Amino acid sequence: MRRAVRIARMGLLSLLGLVSVPAALLGLPVSEAQAAPPDFAEVTPGRALTFPADTGAHPAYRIEWWYVTGWLNTPDGTPLGFQITFFRSATTHDRADPSAFAPTQLILAHAALSDPSYGKGVHDQKVARQGFDLAYAKAGNTDVKLDGWSMVRAADGHYIMHANARDFALNLSFVPTQPPLLEGNQGYSQKGPRPGEASYYYSEPQLRVSGKVVRPRRGPDGSAGDGDGTDVTGVAWLDHEWSSTLLDADAVGWDWLGANLNDGSALMAFKMRGRDGRTIWTHAALRDAHGKLTTFDPAQVDFVPLKTWHSPHTDALYPIAETVHTGPLAWQLAPLIDDQELDARASSGSAYWEGAVAIKRDGDTVGRGYLELTGYEKPLMLQSPAKATR
Repeated sequence: MRRAVRIARMGLLSLLGLVSVPAALLGLPVSEAQAAPPDFAEVTPGRALTFPADTGAHPAYRIEWWYVTGWLNTPDGTPLGFQITFFRSATTHDRADPSAFAPTQLILAHAALSDPSYGKGVHDQKVARQGFDLAYAKAGNTDVKLDGWSMVRAADGHYIMHANARDFALNLSFVPTQPPLLEGNQGYSQKGPRPGEASYYYSEPQLRVSGKVVRPRRGPDGSAGDGDGTDVTGVAWLDHEWSSTLLDADAVGWDWLGANLNDGSALMAFKMRGRDGRTIWTHAALRDAHGKLTTFDPAQVDFVPLKTWHSPHTDALYPIAETVHTGPLAWQLAPLIDDQELDARASSGSAYWEGAVAIKRDGDTVGRGYLELTGYEKPLMLQSPAKATR
């Protein structure tokens, strides 16, 4: 049984392009495994994003995600951080395969809760092939589902999300208070020096959150945890990206920040890191509460580590506190708790640090956001197959 589960898991990761598994081991005919992979749609500048259609899935592109992070307030004053991400991944399986079991699209999901009273982040993950109304990402409007986890955008633009995870539960609604923020050049977000290394990308910052959270049922030492549903309010950030060739062949991962500032502004910044430690690409955007947008080119953006944390779970070393420079502005990031690593090696094949951080300037807290650190446990593999073999 364990071997069967391992083979099934490796098969899913192989279809994602994250590991290489012999066709015979997966039970696939050699001719099928060696068939030419389908062509994926390319990300090109000049494509106008339209809403609500572009809030839905784009199955012609290789990878896509809907990613929500935020800070929550509990009645007892405990701040909580949360994250949920739904991924859609188009595989290299023959799209003409008429079988209802054909794994042409995979749906993955990660969820996490950061609770200072628990002492560490808790997380869960799921993965399944699309089909049978059990797992899907629909086009035309946000409607994604994986078993009992789901996120749906209503006609008025608000989102309803449910995730009954292993050690916690999130049942939240997100109400937009601002128009979508088109990242990069009107939604064309370059991730490297070559034009094809890009995604279509928009954000919805300053989402008003309400709902209920079930905090961890057991403490890290085995003691009884909260276990009861807690009413929460808060502010969240939603990212939606889709692409077919996201990273440069020499990239290992990224540092990314999405921050809701107290004055209603929204700050996004990222840095793509190379295998030799150099910075491959950076970008940042700051939109004030009145809608004025300032973008920063690569020469104006930097992430400078202030504090590292050594994971006892994966042995990775993460810069969990950083100063982010955007032009003349410097933002200090302080984690809510140190241990906010999400070990997703069983679904997406990697682990990363995904943490709630306070945003400070000159010693004052000016906002709250999330810092994502990928490629520190091992290099990510989100290149196209051709580029990744260069």
